[in-house]
Amino acid sequence: MLKLTKKADYGLIALRHLAVAKAGSRSSASAKDIADSYGIPLPLLSKVLQKLARGGLLISVQGTNGGYRLAREANNISALEAIRVIDGPIILTKCFTEHAGCDQTALCPVREPLRKVHEGILSLLANISLSDLASEEMQIPSVRPPLQNIQLTRLSGTT
Repeated sequence: MLKLTKKADYGLIALRHLAVAKAGSRSSASAKDIADSYGIPLPLLSKVLQKLARGGLLISVQGTNGGYRLAREANNISALEAIRVIDGPIILTKCFTEHAGCDQTALCPVREPLRKVHEGILSLLANISLSDLASEEMQIPSVRPPLQNIQLTRLSGTT
């Protein structure tokens, strides 16, 4: 199953929060403010925010009105970049790593189609910015034709 980790989910929530805060004039927020707003455990969120700051996506602001703020404009930070900073590379299957040790590589009939799926997921995430996540009317970029254009075939021989 392909899914975001809790850390990546919380990181995207926090980044979206900061993107909305910046658009609304308040450009920084504390980890506690963000955690309280979304019911996120503060210790875990604090670690995620620190990781995002080390990764260059956030700036830690000291002082009374301190907290975190975006290091760049929200439209210049992609969901893919944020997820990679938090979780590392996104890997759909071991086939796409440099150290793949699969005995089926030469005969595998799904390696190339799965590579295309993997590239499609990466492309989709790379084309979603924090500004898109902060938008009320987010438009998902199309990677392939709509699902209704795909013909499904029966896998079993029964009728």
